[in-house]
Amino acid sequence: MNVLGVIIRPMAECGIDSEGTCVSAKPILPETAEIIWGGLASLIIFAALYKFAWPAIKKAMAARTAKIQAELDGAADARSGAATEAAQIRAAKGDIAAERARILAAADAQAEQVLADGRIRLAAELAELEAKALADIDAAGARAGDELRAEIARLSTAAVDHVVTGSLDESTQQQLIETFIARVGASS
Repeated sequence: MNVLGVIIRPMAECGIDSEGTCVSAKPILPETAEIIWGGLASLIIFAALYKFAWPAIKKAMAARTAKIQAELDGAADARSGAATEAAQIRAAKGDIAAERARILAAADAQAEQVLADGRIRLAAELAELEAKALADIDAAGARAGDELRAEIARLSTAAVDHVVTGSLDESTQQQLIETFIARVGASS
């Protein structure tokens, strides 16, 4: 009980310290007047806060709630949009595979056509080159025959000259030359 007596003692039992301040023996419970004036001031401040600050606080909380709800709605819309776009991309991916197959089939057909055209063109070029080679061979054979005849004629002329010169005397040789000149002159 002694402790309760110290806590609830009236303020009159206040002691003054060396600096002149009142030191109460009741450390927890203040004076009654302080309780009344402090309580009254607290009630006035709470009433003013309720009247003036509470509507602003309520409005700010409602705005914050609306902002969060708008963000959640936007996120839900973005999610559904992303899901729709993902479905479109998946569908387009399937279309891409079909388009790829169609393009590859068209490319294969075009490659076959190019190969067939190339084979036809090569066959025509080969036939043309073969005909040209045969013509060149014939021309070369004719030239070789002509050159061979010319060479034989030259060699036979030289041999005849050599034989005739060796077996003919000068008067016979002179007569042959004159006969030849006369024949050439008559044919002109």
